[in-house]
Amino acid sequence: MAPSLKPIAESAILVEFENRIAPEVNDQVLALLAALEAANPKGLIEAVPAYRTLLAYFDPLQTDYPTMAETLRSLSTGSESHRRQGTRWEIPVWYGGPAGLDLEAVAKRHGLSEEEVIKIHTGAIYRVYLVGFAPGWAFLGGLDERLHTPRLDTPRAEVPAGAISIAGQQGLVCGPAMPSGWNLLGQTPERTWAPERKEPFFIEPGDEVTFRPVDETEFKELSKRVAAGQRAATNVRTGRSGL
Repeated sequence: MAPSLKPIAESAILVEFENRIAPEVNDQVLALLAALEAANPKGLIEAVPAYRTLLAYFDPLQTDYPTMAETLRSLSTGSESHRRQGTRWEIPVWYGGPAGLDLEAVAKRHGLSEEEVIKIHTGAIYRVYLVGFAPGWAFLGGLDERLHTPRLDTPRAEVPAGAISIAGQQGLVCGPAMPSGWNLLGQTPERTWAPERKEPFFIEPGDEVTFRPVDETEFKELSKRVAAGQRAATNVRTGRSGL
């Protein structure tokens, strides 16, 4: 199915694919993103992918809507060859503790023990559908139906950086500390956004994520490594850290 295009003000175009959240739809979004970046048409400023859409910003002094729209239509037709092989990251998580404030409540809601919640959560392979809303916030699909949980009635004023949380059918790896109404299961020492690093981000849309439970002692040791500029997450395919 060909995507639809909509003007957003005078300097952006929204490309919409099928109205559903699915890996194959997101693959089309990311393939178009890669094709657009490779073509680098005149006037393109930035392209931002989401679950099923791509927002392309352009400079109206260098190009116009009809020209950019035609470029997007043309590239979306032959973008399959631009699909990237995402990285699979294994991310350590200290479940419960001071950052996993909702682990017990989530377990009780679903008639599970906390250990069962952790086992279910770590047993899945999650797809990174988008990174956004806040720097480094990675939104994940693939949450087991047994853990589908509504958001909190009252959001917290602040959740810690690296919080691992769930809401509805989605999972989330939080970037910097900020308000959130998601259910907190634990925390990773890893930082999905660190502006002091040469590469501030390391998780990208189209990547996959798995979680590995660690205890408080390992969490603190890994936190020291991260503070020293190392990675806590591991590239599953290479067996190496993200550095």
